[in-house]
Amino acid sequence: MKILVTNDDGVFSEGINTLARELKKSAEVTVVAPDRERSAVGHSVTFFNPLRIQKIKEEKNITVYSSDGTPSDCVLLGIYAVMDKKPDVIVSGINRGANMGFDLTYSGTVSAAMEGTIQKIPSIAISLASFEDLYFDYAAKIARKIAKIIYENGLPEGTFLNVNVPNVSEEKIKGVELTKQGKSIYDQKLLKRADPRGIEYYWLTGAYPYGEPIPGTDFAEVHNKKVSITPVHLYMTNENAFEFSLIKHIENNLNKK
Repeated sequence: MKILVTNDDGVFSEGINTLARELKKSAEVTVVAPDRERSAVGHSVTFFNPLRIQKIKEEKNITVYSSDGTPSDCVLLGIYAVMDKKPDVIVSGINRGANMGFDLTYSGTVSAAMEGTIQKIPSIAISLASFEDLYFDYAAKIARKIAKIIYENGLPEGTFLNVNVPNVSEEKIKGVELTKQGKSIYDQKLLKRADPRGIEYYWLTGAYPYGEPIPGTDFAEVHNKKVSITPVHLYMTNENAFEFSLIKHIENNLNKK
């Protein structure tokens, strides 16, 4: 099994290195990851600047490259510039901090798995639901087990898995649940300041988002100390909205001569 690994926390982060060490027990691992923190860059790719890549480590069953690109750039570099054949599986993570609810749209870690899915490669995004005192080892074990399963069985077309692991020791984990994407609640603020030259600038701040604990969602199950696995589809059309009166009103009005 050939696995491509990336993240958005950077190639030197503890999460990606713990993940790579675990995956290499049963696979040939190629790491292509950003050379610095690239959190919250979403699904951005680089069109108007060159991308650079550098090999920084090679040992049995693992080769590590850093790039000045985004996580999605790293997936494309891994597939088309680094590896001699397409990877069997892509694993993105282990992210420091959960990626649940609406955060999926911001996350570089999740977007890397999305890019892998666009390239028709079974992909996983995996995150640890905390920012301190982190238990990466168990999350890495979960990633290796899931990678083996989807290598042997595949995933539905256009679908990747978004995995969130509670930040507790393995013996405190209460199970694994298939979940729905939850609803995030944000308390964002913009601080207005001035630099030493008196030029105004803004700093995005506020509390970390949290989610409504609706049963069966990623937020609820992680809170219950269960591993959340959410199947995410690239097809984002809300077909139920076709029957919504306002949507039909828009359609009818635009079709009038």
